[in-house]
Amino acid sequence: MDDIVKQALAKWPNVPDCYGWLGLDARGNWFMRDDQAQALGPFSGGTLASKGSQLKHEKLIDFIQRNFEADALGKWFFQNGPQRVYVELEATPLIWRLGDEFSVHDHLGRPATLLNCLMDEDGHLYLHTNTGFGRVHTMDMHTAAEAIEQGVWAVSEVLAADLPTRFAYVASPQVLHKK
Repeated sequence: MDDIVKQALAKWPNVPDCYGWLGLDARGNWFMRDDQAQALGPFSGGTLASKGSQLKHEKLIDFIQRNFEADALGKWFFQNGPQRVYVELEATPLIWRLGDEFSVHDHLGRPATLLNCLMDEDGHLYLHTNTGFGRVHTMDMHTAAEAIEQGVWAVSEVLAADLPTRFAYVASPQVLHKK
């Protein structure tokens, strides 16, 4: 977490949490969801318009990614100064990218070591690593298929609906908050 964020937390410890305003899609892109986007439906499974506006500002994206983590309940958030901005997940909290020799790193740029590989009923590929759980980016599926075909990775089947409980993450903190 950035020092400036830690200082803001110390100065303003009781700022209310924010829900529904930030989303992470299945390709590791960040979306700002204003009132209008939220009114059009959920981030995941909604319409393109309900996703909101994709963030393009590199320094803002870097700031979000440096301050992105999960709470004890598995709700992922961006610590924006003193305010926790909970993130709506289209797929998983991490999106995996693949490199040379089937190396793995997340959409935040952190390298990881593969623990196991899972495929759901729709053919989506997930990796459980030493740094967390996430879905493989669609642009890297060819490389992932090579790892599987060469016997480098063994795949287990899983139901997509079981993933949040099994890997302790909340896809929609906003829905959980409203309950």
